[in-house]
Amino acid sequence: MITLRPHQQEALEAMQQYDKGQVIFPTGGGKTLCMINAAKQQFDQVGSTTIVVVAPRILLAEQLCSEFLEVITSTYTHVMHVHSGETHHFSTTNSEKIHVFANTARNMGEDCIIFTTYHSLHRVVDADIEVNTIYFDEAHNSVQRNFFGPTEHFAAESDRCYFFTATPKHSLTIKKPGMNDTAVYGQVLVNVPAPELVEGGYILPPKVVVKQLDMVQDKMKVWSRDCDFLMQTIDDQETEKVLVCARTTKQIIGLLTDSDFALECAKRGMSWMTITSKTGAIIDGQKVNREVFFDTLNAWGKDPSKKFVVLHHSILSEGINVNGLESVIFLRNMDYIGISQSIGRVIRLGDTSKTFGLVCVPVYDSVGITTSRKVQAVVDTVFEQGQPAISEIRR
Repeated sequence: MITLRPHQQEALEAMQQYDKGQVIFPTGGGKTLCMINAAKQQFDQVGSTTIVVVAPRILLAEQLCSEFLEVITSTYTHVMHVHSGETHHFSTTNSEKIHVFANTARNMGEDCIIFTTYHSLHRVVDADIEVNTIYFDEAHNSVQRNFFGPTEHFAAESDRCYFFTATPKHSLTIKKPGMNDTAVYGQVLVNVPAPELVEGGYILPPKVVVKQLDMVQDKMKVWSRDCDFLMQTIDDQETEKVLVCARTTKQIIGLLTDSDFALECAKRGMSWMTITSKTGAIIDGQKVNREVFFDTLNAWGKDPSKKFVVLHHSILSEGINVNGLESVIFLRNMDYIGISQSIGRVIRLGDTSKTFGLVCVPVYDSVGITTSRKVQAVVDTVFEQGQPAISEIRR
């Protein structure tokens, strides 16, 4: 059995006591271990159990599967993915095949675990299978219009239903769903304040640096300007493992094709990588598949001598675990959830020399000014006041 930290043990005990509810951990707080431990206990104690794990992206569904199977043996547990991505396990979005797969495991007296996404969860609904437990990871996604129907279905029909997030989304109008709807989401079972985890040495505090740069009006040199300011920020902060939140995929392509970004990285002995839905995964100019991308990213994160920059728009902001990132640089504005999730990428424990997660906002236009204010507001709320970064739907 996994050794849990005190706040994780508290969450597990609450889940054992209640069949439905919300588990709110700060990013980096280890909510996945709670899911895995609870699932293992259920598989060990009850026969013919079907568990569904819901993730916001295919990448995260695949990562969760890998983490679950490090603890849960697949010898007597049937593993299925329900999404359109590639996987080493059986995968389908055909509801009839989902039905046959899950019921075959049940009829054999064996367990079944299904990894899916919010986009594909309706396929599991259509399969009409008995679900004993369902875990919603990054559960704030479930309030979206296209996802709420399947969420509401399983909240009512599954035996046990749990919602995990660092960033709850509440609704202030009856017209739209929110996680403050306790009929669907249940009560908050555990709400762990970030300062408690910082004090316990489980996550690092963020350090916000707002870098004021000269305003530039010449739109013809926009990509060179962005490159110059980005590299200037990296140099000034002396940071070596950097996550960059770009404004758009177009900005990433512009940095790579119409600026000296790659050359400037090489001058500093830094590698670079990017992943977007449009460009795919690229490492130092070479196209690679996603598996190679993430294997390389994690290997570089663990290598204390490796210096690198990761460019992305949104795909790495939420849920993905990456070792060793030291800093995040915001070139774009985000909502409170996106900012909180992005900060979470750099506050995970690293080597002993890492004492904080660096959060940089270069300010050279109105976007930077707005972003810097929102970043500071999130840090104040989560790390000073100890409250989750709740976003509100007002209309």
